[in-house]
Amino acid sequence: MSGAILEVRDLSVHFPLRRGAVLRAVDGVSFDLRRGETLGLVGESGCGKSTTAKAILRIVRPSSGSVRLDLSGGNGERRMVELTSLAGRALRRARRHIPLVFQDPYASLNPRMTVGDIIAEPMRIFRLLPAREIAARVQELMREVGLDPKFVKRYPHEFSGGQRQRIGIARSLALDPEVLICDEPVSALDVSIRSQVINLLMDLQQRRGLSYVFIAHDLSVVKRISHRVAVMYLGKIVEEAPSDRIYRQPLHPYTEALLSSIPIPDPAVERRRQRIILTGDPPDPSALRTGCDFASRCPKVLEECRRVAPTLEEIEPRHSVSCHLHSGEPRS
Repeated sequence: MSGAILEVRDLSVHFPLRRGAVLRAVDGVSFDLRRGETLGLVGESGCGKSTTAKAILRIVRPSSGSVRLDLSGGNGERRMVELTSLAGRALRRARRHIPLVFQDPYASLNPRMTVGDIIAEPMRIFRLLPAREIAARVQELMREVGLDPKFVKRYPHEFSGGQRQRIGIARSLALDPEVLICDEPVSALDVSIRSQVINLLMDLQQRRGLSYVFIAHDLSVVKRISHRVAVMYLGKIVEEAPSDRIYRQPLHPYTEALLSSIPIPDPAVERRRQRIILTGDPPDPSALRTGCDFASRCPKVLEECRRVAPTLEEIEPRHSVSCHLHSGEPRS
């Protein structure tokens, strides 16, 4: 795809279990992330969102697939680097271009380090700046994320949850990356603080031209920040489309069910709309299955769904879905 800064192809993460069984945490995920774009990766807990992020960064070793990152540096020539084949120093050098913003701001900061040291640590590890310039750069980053530089000597426990997440974001920006993987960065925060952090991420994207893989289960948050949305179920992407289209006209029954769970602030509209309540639990990801993984919970299941697994097909331009209800439909 033209302009993609991150290309993920058929990425799988399988964990071996006892007696030859295999847990398919991620099973053939593919997507592209364009420059300056936010891709929202959504789905219920346990669907493989965070494992996908860890596999991209090689925190978890992929079982198969390809992850390619554009490290051209704006010189006009594309230099796509295959992250799955890197190791040692080469892998560490590549990771500086695609840092992770963690979910829990209380656990992701070293309580024994000051804020200044936390933000400066990546620059010291990669020797990005001379030692005499790092302190000034730390203060710049603190101002950029909305923190007062005079607090540079304070420790994480002296800050609120929202401020701690800003510290984590500043640390991620210390190496001037082009891509950030945000693993549920606001789910541990109070509702009143979430919008502030989302606004910060959107402002940083505008100023720096950043690209985000934004992982979340809060669909209202994803709608606000994402340009495109990919819906995951049991380790696979079942629908992908531009954000406005997927919220206006979802095609997969699982996506419809997820969207029906978003609260609407207007009581009259909330009373009139039809909620889709899914019954049962997702299948065992370690069991051998035939047919569609969603068939046992789908309110629109067909006989074919129980026999044949659907494939992800582009039904409309930039709108793909993995569902027999829409397979074979003419493309726009």
